[in-house]
Amino acid sequence: MTSESDNNVRIAASLLAADFSQLGREIKSLNDGGCDEIHFDVMDGAFVPNITFGAPVLEWIRPLTSLPIDIHMMVQEPARFIDDFARVGADHFTVHAEACAHLHATVQSIKAAGMRAGVALNPGTPVSALDEILPDIDRVLVMTVNPGYGGQAFIGGQLAKIAALAEQLPWRADGADLAVDGGVKVDTAPGCVEAGASLLISGTGIFNHPDGVIAGLAALRAAVNDAG
Repeated sequence: MTSESDNNVRIAASLLAADFSQLGREIKSLNDGGCDEIHFDVMDGAFVPNITFGAPVLEWIRPLTSLPIDIHMMVQEPARFIDDFARVGADHFTVHAEACAHLHATVQSIKAAGMRAGVALNPGTPVSALDEILPDIDRVLVMTVNPGYGGQAFIGGQLAKIAALAEQLPWRADGADLAVDGGVKVDTAPGCVEAGASLLISGTGIFNHPDGVIAGLAALRAAVNDAG
């Protein structure tokens, strides 16, 4: 099964919404369903009001898939964990601009560890927060919910932020991503694509589909292709 949309927009599945009692089966469905990437949310109960999982879980699932895995660090001082996640096979490491006192140094450490560097923006953080770092990063992640919990409603006002970033990112021609995370489902995905997103991250939109994970991926991809 193809893993690219007709308009080259890619789809990542957020494991936060997976059934962890059947995690191996869930990952197999992502492999078989043509998912493009796995999104791995790390929360510390301090930067966001929730606690999830860390490097030991990634070490367990890494042998189950060849898909790229992006570590979304919703934690304070994320630089502390760069080497741990690089060691167990992370491909991308995305930090929040709001959580890094020394963002440039953190980005350089991510790259030195052999991972691609991403920076996420909360809904209340302006695009201008990235003015000095854009040339150095491989991915911008626009949060379309307030981070901390899955299943939240999409904040439509963030479409303007996506569009503004799409106009400012000349490095996209070199393979960088403009990602969207939060409330991405079949009804909100087309607007993200039209605004300029190149990677859509979805949790409940994929894992909670009544006909299963593969059907959830297919439905989301169809919505993306219709938008293109």
